[in-house]
Amino acid sequence: MVEKIRTVKDVSCPFCGTLCDDLEIDVNIKTDLVVEVRNGCQIGTKKFFSSNPSDHRYMKPLIKENGEHKEVSWDEALDKAADILVNAQRPLLYGFSSTECEAQSKGVELAEILNALLDNTASVCHGPSLLAIQDVGASLATLGEIKNRADTIIFWGSNPVHAHPRHLSRYSDFIRGYFRTDGRNDRNIIVVDPRNTHTAQIADKYIKVNPSEDYELIQAIRAVLRGSELDVKEVSGVSIGDIKELVEELKSCNFGVVFFGMGLTQSLAHHRNVDTAIRLVTELNDYTKFLLIPMRGHYNVAGANQVFTWNTGYAYSIDFSRGYPRYNPGEFSSVDLLMRDEIDAALIVASDPGSNFPAASVKNLFKHPLISIEPHKTPTSAFADVILPAAIAGIECEGTAYRMDGVPLRLRKVKDAPGETLSDKEILERLIEKVKEKIGE
Repeated sequence: MVEKIRTVKDVSCPFCGTLCDDLEIDVNIKTDLVVEVRNGCQIGTKKFFSSNPSDHRYMKPLIKENGEHKEVSWDEALDKAADILVNAQRPLLYGFSSTECEAQSKGVELAEILNALLDNTASVCHGPSLLAIQDVGASLATLGEIKNRADTIIFWGSNPVHAHPRHLSRYSDFIRGYFRTDGRNDRNIIVVDPRNTHTAQIADKYIKVNPSEDYELIQAIRAVLRGSELDVKEVSGVSIGDIKELVEELKSCNFGVVFFGMGLTQSLAHHRNVDTAIRLVTELNDYTKFLLIPMRGHYNVAGANQVFTWNTGYAYSIDFSRGYPRYNPGEFSSVDLLMRDEIDAALIVASDPGSNFPAASVKNLFKHPLISIEPHKTPTSAFADVILPAAIAGIECEGTAYRMDGVPLRLRKVKDAPGETLSDKEILERLIEKVKEKIGE
């Protein structure tokens, strides 16, 4: 018997910040299962297949009783979740970077009603980038501009071969652009990284910088660019001769771009690394056209920063405890709050801090009441007191997401959500209603 297939085209991939929007998804009409994914990277493809029902997928709401999760109705689960949040003195709402903008907006609304702490995954990835851009601005552009015009591309502290698998083939390396008709042969790829990554191995030049000494190297490049003579043989493990050669390459290119990752944002100096990188790019514009773009990880972490800023004025690490939003990364960032054991309940949305936060902070997270809005089993959801099963945005429900360059794209629905799962937006809307009932609004 021939399977009847429905093909959905021009689908945006809800995996990384590249947000590739050219996928084609085949869905079996009878079973409503994803049977083939075209144009996706290996990781993005697996995400679409992970939407099919499996032992790892949550289908119904769950509440933990006597150390075991048991299935309950949506009304019972939401009631328990609302009780946890309303009774907490200092609840934390965290995550939001792997869901649609419409759900993120509801998260802000809920945090404000609860006078809660609100944070997204930028606090553990590109938060320092946002701090630096707030301090000194930035020369930015769209990925389309890079594809069509860039002839010199620097990957600093990032490894797109693994973290953003189609970035090279769609925007930065192998792709033919309007003014770069010969693709790879028209581009000079430079990688600056302590490790000889797979991206470094396909680059034209690899510069090995000492770990956590990026700041010193960027400052040395700026000094040489200004014509200063440095009275040392090397800086951060890079010889002065190599630095001078690099500066000449950057000055002589037609259109350059620095793509930087967590190698800059999460190493020693943090936002000061990004601050000085922005200043370097500004100074290079005295000689040629140069830009800078952060390599955002989650597919909609840029959207979370946008939505939080629209609603509160701040991109992450926000505290509503005084009835209005306050912003102070470090004081109100999730890891710091948990390390100081300052929260007494948490709502985790589309995130898994249990697998990547420091062990001490995770221990403090798990000892308090925990609610997880999550489609799959994760280390975080395994310890949750309430699990609210979510449809996967960009596969089982529509929405909006922001690409790493700040361009909004529409997420498409390719299949129905299994079981009793609901979209993150609908879950948060219902939770808001329950919370309002309990506080008498």
